[in-house]
Amino acid sequence: MTNSRMNPKVDEFLSKAKKWKEEYEQLRNIVLDCELTEEFKWMHPCYTFEKNNIVLIHGFKEYCALLFHKGALLQDAHGILIRQTENVQAARQIRFTNVREIVEMETILKDYIYEAIEVEKAGLEVNFKKNTEIIIPEELQNKFNEIPALKTAFEALTPGRQRAYILYFSQPKQSKTRESRVEKCIQQILNGKGLND
Repeated sequence: MTNSRMNPKVDEFLSKAKKWKEEYEQLRNIVLDCELTEEFKWMHPCYTFEKNNIVLIHGFKEYCALLFHKGALLQDAHGILIRQTENVQAARQIRFTNVREIVEMETILKDYIYEAIEVEKAGLEVNFKKNTEIIIPEELQNKFNEIPALKTAFEALTPGRQRAYILYFSQPKQSKTRESRVEKCIQQILNGKGLND
């Protein structure tokens, strides 16, 4: 089945997927049914509504998941949204370990996706708790704005790991050096690793 909203980069991603391939395809069909735009961001299929990220499909060793960018704002009528760690403020996951679960939950998943679209249409924002002791250097903040997944990953790190990165990024006097330090650590942060892991 092809439809105009399918993104060739996602086709490629699926063709290379060694694990969760069937699950990804099933999730993709469900999400595309909800009239979202399929994009490929942060190496994953990402679905947007009027350029705003709604939901992302990603997989880990133990499970694959639909990640709702503003999941914290959803009603979660079925109590299925998972917060990856207590430091994640906005995003929530629905996790799966096999295709059958996805098929059985199709209607529920669509309800959640439509609700997430409504949240976006209403312009609702997650109120982030301010962490007074951590001052994010501008160079890191710029990257967060560019790569929302980086912000999500960073917030998922333990406070100690966050502080270690912030100290490391803030040390150099020159912005260019700070920037290159941030650049070098992006993948490590996305992988959920601390500075010295």
